[in-house]
Amino acid sequence: MNKYLPEGVLSSLDENKQHFKSLSTLKDAFANKVLLEARAIICDNEHNLIVDLGVIKGIIPKNECAIGIDDGTTKDIAIISKVNKPVCFYITGFDEDKNGKTTAILSRKMAQEDCMKDYVKKLKKGDIIDAKVTHLEPFGAFVDIGCGIVSLIPIDHISVSRIFHPKDRFEVGQDIKAICNGTDQNGKLCLTHKELLGTWEENSKNFKAGQTVAGVVRSIESYGIFVELAPNLAGLAELKEGVKVGQHTSCYIKSLIPDKMKIKLIIIDSFDADYENEPIKYYYDEKHISKFKYSPDNCSKENTVYFD
Repeated sequence: MNKYLPEGVLSSLDENKQHFKSLSTLKDAFANKVLLEARAIICDNEHNLIVDLGVIKGIIPKNECAIGIDDGTTKDIAIISKVNKPVCFYITGFDEDKNGKTTAILSRKMAQEDCMKDYVKKLKKGDIIDAKVTHLEPFGAFVDIGCGIVSLIPIDHISVSRIFHPKDRFEVGQDIKAICNGTDQNGKLCLTHKELLGTWEENSKNFKAGQTVAGVVRSIESYGIFVELAPNLAGLAELKEGVKVGQHTSCYIKSLIPDKMKIKLIIIDSFDADYENEPIKYYYDEKHISKFKYSPDNCSKENTVYFD
């Protein structure tokens, strides 16, 4: 079982909590090099992180806060932004001042180095992993893949249905799954997500001609309006005056055409609304995916992604 979890997961587990019961249990964790997680409560004026360990406080020296802090490839904002959030670490020692007050010395960087060596570097293209959304940018979603190590899911790899911004699909702090999609020219892990959201056929089974269903307008073209019915399924509606990208709709399904991967729609109504994103439905429970064939077998246009 992988122990290098996205930050925020380990701290909720009883096996983690038991190490903070006493100074003795903390010293046992130090002796056995146990990976721990607790909440950072202060970033001091020297950019050291102070961590609440229950019975005592711990300190992560600035250069031990993350991989890349010491050479400048990771910016100080990466430290500041961890205040009031769970951080992972190893205890590397204890310090006692002249008044007998004990402080634990911690290293998040060491935890990340072990995570890279024992987990991230061993991942293969097609491996399905757990991740946690850390922040969203117009070009994609940054996710924690373990011990605060962050990777990017580009916006065009989030879902088959096109979205304007990753916030249309994710929210910060959300636990998701992702697929390893190789590494880039800098050796950083690349991720994809849309292949976990099901094929055209799997998604279209939830809809039938004659139904009126909910949708979201994703784009308006000269020949019609693309309406998302599910994250991996969109239909084309006839043009209608007053419809805007991002609006919610009620749509009548005229027909489903599997051999062309088409759904013909008529927009009954379109309106502005601020509905919460639907929970993500994943169609795969495996730990690895070899290929993803989005198109139905009888479709004239094949759409297949190979991972192996």
